[in-house]
Amino acid sequence: MKLKFGNVEENVVTRDEFPLDKAREVLKDEVIAVIGYGVQGPGQALNLKDNGFNVIVGQRSGSKTWDKAIADGWVPGETLFEIEEACEKGTILQFLLSDAGQIALWPTVKKHLTPGKALYFSHGFGVTYKEKTGIIPPADVDVILVAPKGSGTSLRRMFVEGRGLNSSYAIYQDATGKAKDRVVALGIGVGSGYLFETDFYREVTSDLTGERGTLMGAIQGIFAAQYEVLRANGHTPSEAFNETVEELTQSLMPLVAENGMDWMYANCSTTAQRGALDWWKPFRDATKPVFEALYDSVKTGKEAQKSIDSNSKSDYREKLEAELKELRESEMWQAGAVVRQLRPENN
Repeated sequence: MKLKFGNVEENVVTRDEFPLDKAREVLKDEVIAVIGYGVQGPGQALNLKDNGFNVIVGQRSGSKTWDKAIADGWVPGETLFEIEEACEKGTILQFLLSDAGQIALWPTVKKHLTPGKALYFSHGFGVTYKEKTGIIPPADVDVILVAPKGSGTSLRRMFVEGRGLNSSYAIYQDATGKAKDRVVALGIGVGSGYLFETDFYREVTSDLTGERGTLMGAIQGIFAAQYEVLRANGHTPSEAFNETVEELTQSLMPLVAENGMDWMYANCSTTAQRGALDWWKPFRDATKPVFEALYDSVKTGKEAQKSIDSNSKSDYREKLEAELKELRESEMWQAGAVVRQLRPENN
């Protein structure tokens, strides 16, 4: 369906228009092989299995993640296989290793991408930066993406709670004519609350912007600045809002609140870790003078006096409403109002 985010009309897929039964019908003859069982793999694999899809997991035997998969109920030789065997059996290969892991394993995965199969990502990094990664899919397979706007932990937790994370979806290559149905069915199957359309380039550039900006590297950064940069570079309002605000507030911050920032960093992709660790100090250094100026204003009593003088004026409420109206009617928060309405718990 078409929905307006601010004044921009975008394509959105909801559970109402593409229900789970339809997703099962689309994928009834498919074998979904989840390759990798680290950050995104467990949540997506378990959600798909619980939703009634034919899912297997590919992982290295003897590894900690192999043991984790067994603990989660995957059975060696039945639903849990060595990576290469899973790649051979699968008709849809969900390539959910870290970006570095994808580069290392690509030659193994590529040889099992026979005509008609689908290669699925949850991040546009590998394909977008193919000159650096070497990940160039063959021309006779579908190449698709579903990117939940949150961690695999949140995806699974919200699914168990009967909720769902919003996700973006993209089609890089439609070799079979079935890529759209496949990607939307998978997006519904992994537990998305709703799906918004993007492409691989916009997904990775907005995602990396988010990880290195307000979502991770600069939690204390400015929402509006990041949103405006994304819009200026061609990203839609819903995509810019999701990468700037929604993922932070609905997924990452609850994990930080429960377990601390170090735990959240340890349970994200290695690419996100690297970017966040590289960039948080420059953000700290850039904003520290502002905090020092603010602290000085507080320390000297200027802030207290400013509040007293402003709040005591007879027209304070009118001026406050005008300032709030400016925020509320900005494109960013108009997009946010639509996003909030689309959350599963509000429908």
